[in-house]
Amino acid sequence: MTEKSAAQWLTIGELAVRSGVAVSAIRFYEEKQLIWSVRTTGNQRRYQRAMLRRVAIVKAAQQVGMSLQQIKKAFAILPKNRIASKADWQKMSAQWQQDLDQQILGLLQIRLQLDQCIGCGCLSLAHCPLRNPGDNMGQHSPGAHFQQELLSLLKEKFLVSAADQEF
Repeated sequence: MTEKSAAQWLTIGELAVRSGVAVSAIRFYEEKQLIWSVRTTGNQRRYQRAMLRRVAIVKAAQQVGMSLQQIKKAFAILPKNRIASKADWQKMSAQWQQDLDQQILGLLQIRLQLDQCIGCGCLSLAHCPLRNPGDNMGQHSPGAHFQQELLSLLKEKFLVSAADQEF
């Protein structure tokens, strides 16, 4: 291994320090196949510097509530055991953006409903934007009945407000 190629590889400790996560988290991410390493002749793990990007994305995604399964699904678009190119990252980003938009809409739906009603069970007949007077829908079946309608309203509101914020 030349000095230049050695600089492209990090020990598990170096990756942990540079990424700001514990060594145990690095091992866990590898176990979950979010990152990978190679082994030296002395059986020590070595990580390509490119793993820093993956760990950073995992950390950022987890901070906003994404599961490791969702992250792994997004990473599945990237090539296995080689450094992803800019085009690879753009492809992943485009696919993941659709999933993230759906999750954002779901979060907005919950946020908008928390103080008035939850899925129209209906906790607030006086303020329900979709109206369910006398809980008539409760006669048909239990649970939320207006999820799709509310989601459509949120999508419309979300897309309009996102378009208004474009520069």
